[in-house]
Amino acid sequence: MLTHFRGDRTATAASAIPGKGKPNRLIKEKSPYLLQHAYNPVDWYAWGEEAFKKARKEDKPIFLSIGYSTCHWCHVMEHESFENEAVAKVMNEHFVSIKMDREERPDLDSLYMSYVQSATGRGGWPMSVWLTPDLKPFMGGTYYPPEQFTNLLLQLANVWKNDRGKVTAAAESAASGLQRRLFTPPVGSLTTQNDEETLHRGYRALAGMHDARLGGFGGAPKFPRPVVYTFLFRYDRHFDKPRATEMTLHTLRAMAQGGMYDHLGGGFHRYSTDARWHVPHFEKMLYDQAQLVFSYLEAYQLTQEPAFRETAQGILDYVRRDMTSPKGGFYSAEDADSAASHEHPEEKTEGAFYVWARNELDQILGEADAELFSVAYGVERDGNVARASDPRGELTGKNILYAATSVEDLAKRFKQPPDEIQNTLRQVREKLFSVRAKRPRPHLDDKVLTAWNGLMISAFARAAWALDEPQYLKSAQGAADFVLDTLYVKRKGTLLRRYRDGDAAIDAFTDDYAFLIQGLLDLYEADGNIRWLRTAITLQETQDKLFWDTSAHGYFTTDGRDSSVLARQKELYDGAEPAGNSVAAGNLLRLAQMTDRKDFSRRAQEHLVWCSNSFREAPHAHPLVLAAALFNLGQHRQVVLAGSPAAKDLAAMRRVIGQRFLPNTVILYADGGKGQKFLAKSLRFLEAVRPLKGKATAYVCVNYTCDLPTTDLKTLEKQLDSKPTTSQPLPFTTNLKP
Repeated sequence: MLTHFRGDRTATAASAIPGKGKPNRLIKEKSPYLLQHAYNPVDWYAWGEEAFKKARKEDKPIFLSIGYSTCHWCHVMEHESFENEAVAKVMNEHFVSIKMDREERPDLDSLYMSYVQSATGRGGWPMSVWLTPDLKPFMGGTYYPPEQFTNLLLQLANVWKNDRGKVTAAAESAASGLQRRLFTPPVGSLTTQNDEETLHRGYRALAGMHDARLGGFGGAPKFPRPVVYTFLFRYDRHFDKPRATEMTLHTLRAMAQGGMYDHLGGGFHRYSTDARWHVPHFEKMLYDQAQLVFSYLEAYQLTQEPAFRETAQGILDYVRRDMTSPKGGFYSAEDADSAASHEHPEEKTEGAFYVWARNELDQILGEADAELFSVAYGVERDGNVARASDPRGELTGKNILYAATSVEDLAKRFKQPPDEIQNTLRQVREKLFSVRAKRPRPHLDDKVLTAWNGLMISAFARAAWALDEPQYLKSAQGAADFVLDTLYVKRKGTLLRRYRDGDAAIDAFTDDYAFLIQGLLDLYEADGNIRWLRTAITLQETQDKLFWDTSAHGYFTTDGRDSSVLARQKELYDGAEPAGNSVAAGNLLRLAQMTDRKDFSRRAQEHLVWCSNSFREAPHAHPLVLAAALFNLGQHRQVVLAGSPAAKDLAAMRRVIGQRFLPNTVILYADGGKGQKFLAKSLRFLEAVRPLKGKATAYVCVNYTCDLPTTDLKTLEKQLDSKPTTSQPLPFTTNLKP
C-alpha cells in the first residue's frame, strides 16, 4: 500500500479530456478534483443525500474515494482504474461510488483517515474507504493497483452479499472506535511548573530529531513543518536556549538552498523525497507558502541575513504572480505533474515543468553563462538526480536546480567580482524563467479556501510589516476584502469554506474561522484599519458559539449540523497545516491582550487547559500549542501607535517595530477616530492617548502600564529592546470543571 509520501513515480495521464465521452454527474460540481473525474465511466456521486438514498434503496455498500486535484497518486489511480471500463463496470454494478475533495471537506477526510490509519497503520491519498449505507467504514486503504483494486472490489461485494453480519460487526466496531478516540476528558488544572516542564520535553524531543548535518527534523522524506520553527524561535527567546534557534536557522537555510525551493520562480515544493532536500515532490500548496513566509520572516528579524528576506520575498512574489485570482483571493495549489511538450499534453510526468537538461542550457545561454549557471546550481552533463531518488527513470538526464556553492566561491573560480557574478546569475535566471514560462504549466487548482486564504493574508500582512513593502499590504487587503465579500455571511456572522467559479459554498469549519481570525489580526496590526479587528472579534464570537464544547472544552471541527458526519472531532495535531485548535489558542490570547476582555481571557484559559491534556502526552506533536503556552507564560507588551495609520512618521515607527522579533507584543492604534473609539470601550486608558505635538507617538506598555510616550525613533528602539519586567501570565492555577 502506498502512502502520500512514497518516493517512486509513474508517468500518468491525469484527468480525462472534457468532451471525451458522456459526462457523469460530477460535471455539475465546482471542485477541480471532482471535475477531473467528470468523464470517467464510473457512475460517480458527490457526497450527499442522493448517493446515500441510492445505497439504502439498492442495498449496496458505498465506495468513497478521497483525494485532491494536485495529488500525484490520485492521478495514477484515476488513469489505471477509474478510466478503465472494466473496473468501472464492477464499481457500478456492486457499489455506490462517491468522489470527495479532501480540501473541501477536511472534516470527513480527517474522520475516515483516522479509521484508515488505525486499521492499516498508514494513510495517504487517494484514500479508499468502503462504507455501509449508514456511512460506517468497514474497509479502507489508499492507492491500489488496478488488478488488486478489482479483486478487492469483487471480494467485498461477495462478503456484502453472503456474509453481511461480518461487515456489520466490522462497521459497528469501527464507528464506536472513532467515537472513543475523538473525545478527550478535560484536565483539572495547568500550572506554570508543569507547563514549563512540558515545554522542555517538547524541545528535547525535537532536538533529538534534528539532522545536525543536513537540517530538518527526522529522515527522508523531509517535510517542512513551520509550526516547529515557530515554537523553537519562541522557546529560545523565553528560556535562552540558542540551540533551538540554531537548529531552525540551519533547517531554513538547507531548505532554501535545496531543490525543494524553486530557484527560478520562487515558492516551495511540497516536500523532499531525499534527506538532503534535493529531489522534491513538485506540487506547490498555498498553506506551505504562507507558513514558510512566517518562518523566513522571523529568521530575518532574528538575524538580519538578506538570504532569509530574499527567500520570503521569492515565496510572496510567486503567490502574487501565479496564485492570486483577478479578484484578489488566493488559489489553492499547483500540480506536480505536467507535460514535457505542447505536442503531447497527455504525456505527463512529475516535475517536467521545473527540470533542465544541460544541453538546453547551452543552447539558451551560450557556453560561458551555461557553465557559470551550472556550477552555481549543481547542473551536471548527465543529470544530477540519483537513480535511487528516481526509480521510474522520469528524471534521467535532467537536473533539479539547487544552490551548489556560494557567490564568493564562484567569484574565485571564474575570476570575476562577486557583484558581477550576482548580476550575471540574476540575468540568467530571468532568461530561463521566461523560457520555462512557455512550457506546458502544471494544473492549477483555482478554488479559494477561507482557511488557506487566512494563512496567506497573515503572510502578506506580516511581510508588509517586517519588510516595509506596500505591495504586500495591498495583497493582504485585497484577499481580505475578497473573502469578506464572498465567503462571509455578514447578517449571520458566519463563514463559508470554498469559492470557485462564482459559487460560494460549504459551511466553514473551525480551521476557517481560526486561520481567518489570525489573518485579520495580523492585518489590523499592519495597517491599523479597525474593520479587520472588529470582524475578527465577531468571528471569534461566532466560532465560540458554533464550535466550542461547553462540557469538556476545546473546539470541534464542525458545527454539528451535518448529520452525515459520524462524529464531531477535535483536531490538535500540528502537521502540514496547523490545527484549528492550536491557532485558536493564539488568537484568544492575542484578543485578550488587544481588548482586555475578560471573556477572551477566560476562554483562553479554558482552552489551554484542555489542550494540555494532549500536549503533555506528546508535546512535540503540538508545537503551535506550545508556542501559545509560551505567549501566556511570557511578558506581554502592548505598543500603542497614536496618529494617522497612513502618516509617514507613524509608518517609520512601524518599520522600527517590524525589524524586530517581538513574539509577545501586540500593536494597537489610537487613530483619533472610530478605531480608537471602538478600542476605548474595553481599554479605557486609550481615551486619553494622543499624539504629542501633532507627531506620531508610541506608547510602549506592559499590562497597559506604559512608558513615557515618545516621538523619537531611537527612544522607541530602546524601549522595544529593553526587557519588560511587570507582565504576568494568565492565572492558570484554577481548577476547571465542565
